Amino acid sequence: MSEATIAVTGATGRLGARVAHRLAEAGLPQRLVVRDPSRAPELPGAEVRRAAYGDRAAALDALTGVDTLFMVSGAESAERVAEHRTFIDAAVAAGVRRLVYTSFFGAAPDATFTLARDHWATEQHLRDTPLAWTFLRNNLYLEMLPLFAGRDGVLRGPAGDGRVAGVAIDDVADVAALVLREPGRHGGQVYELSGPQALTLEQVAEIITFVTGRETGYHDETVEEAYASRAGYGAPDWQVEAWVSTYLAIRDGELATVTDTVERLTGVAPLTLDDLLRLG
Repeated sequence: MSEATIAVTGATGRLGARVAHRLAEAGLPQRLVVRDPSRAPELPGAEVRRAAYGDRAAALDALTGVDTLFMVSGAESAERVAEHRTFIDAAVAAGVRRLVYTSFFGAAPDATFTLARDHWATEQHLRDTPLAWTFLRNNLYLEMLPLFAGRDGVLRGPAGDGRVAGVAIDDVADVAALVLREPGRHGGQVYELSGPQALTLEQVAEIITFVTGRETGYHDETVEEAYASRAGYGAPDWQVEAWVSTYLAIRDGELATVTDTVERLTGVAPLTLDDLLRLG
C-alpha cells in the first residue's frame, strides 16, 4: 500500500485499538506501530510495523514516511521517560511533523501522582523538538475505578473525601481520532480530558453496587496502611509509590476538575460511570 501519513502506536491496547478502528472507519490509511505484529488488528487501509519505544533503529524504520504520529504513553516502568525520549527523537529523525501524545491530567513536575511527573517530562521533551504537538491529558480512566476494589469488594486507599473526574476510554478515543483527522487545527493545544462528574470513592462504590448488584464499599486507608497493604505484592518501590500516590492525588483534589473538553470537541457528552457500567 502507499505510505501512510498517520501512525498509531498502542494498537494492541485498549485506547490505541479504538483510535485505529475509528480512523479505519473514516477511510484513512494508517500505519500501526506495535511491539507484536501478530496481535495487531486487521483493518482496511492499515499496514503494520514492528517497533518498541526504546529501539531507535526500529522506530526510525517504522516512522519513515509518517506525517502525524499518535503516541500512546508506554507501559509503566522505571525506564518509561527514557524510552519515550528515544522514540520521539526517532520520530524527528524520520521526518514526522506532528505528534499527538496521551499525557495525564494536570501533568507537572510536582504532581502528587508520581507517574504524572513522567508525563510532564515527556511533554517537556516534546516542547524542545521541532514537532508540532498536541497533548491529550487524560484523567483516570473510568474503566479503572471498579478495578480498584479487591476480591472482597472493598476499594482501599488514602483518598479521603477527595474526588476524581474519571473519563471513559471511548471518549478519549473520540477526541484522539478527531484531532488526528485534522491535526493542523490542534497544534500546540493541551486538552485536559475528564468525564462529566467528580466522584468520591465512596460514591464510586455506591454506583457500582447500585448498577451491578456487586456489593462494593470504600475504606479510607491511612498512608501507612496503604503502603503496608501493598507490600506483599513484591512490586518495586517506584510502582508501590505510584499506586499509593494515585489515591493521594484524589485526596488532594488534583483529579477533581470537570472539564467540557470532550463535549466541546466532539459535540457529544462524555460517559458517566453509571453509563459505562450499564454498557457492560
